[in-house]
Amino acid sequence: QVQLVGSGGGLVQAGGSLRLSCAASGLTFNRYTMGWFRQAPGKEREFAAAITWGTGSTRYVDSVKGRFTISRDTAKNTVYLQMNSLKPEDTAVYYCAATLLGLSRWAEDYNYWGQGTQVTVSS
Repeated sequence: QVQLVGSGGGLVQAGGSLRLSCAASGLTFNRYTMGWFRQAPGKEREFAAAITWGTGSTRYVDSVKGRFTISRDTAKNTVYLQMNSLKPEDTAVYYCAATLLGLSRWAEDYNYWGQGTQVTVSS
């Protein structure tokens, strides 16, 4: 049974940092790409970043490049999203997800989803 458990969200002032974690189990890890998506109130779910479990290749949406870093710890089966220089527009529920379809930015390509963790950035 696949489980993705996201954590690390919270309230932070603009310019601050947070690190999200996604603990994964039940996957054949080297076949998967792990992604982070976010959904703000009244908006569609948006791709933020992804990383291939095997090689560590990454992809980011333009709006987070240079501020967010996705990484994985293969020993702990955990994916991280380090978020720096946070802006109010980064406020959203952040979801981790897993796909077999490479560095996809499309939510419909992801088979497994975590429960979401709230990130709120105050101005």
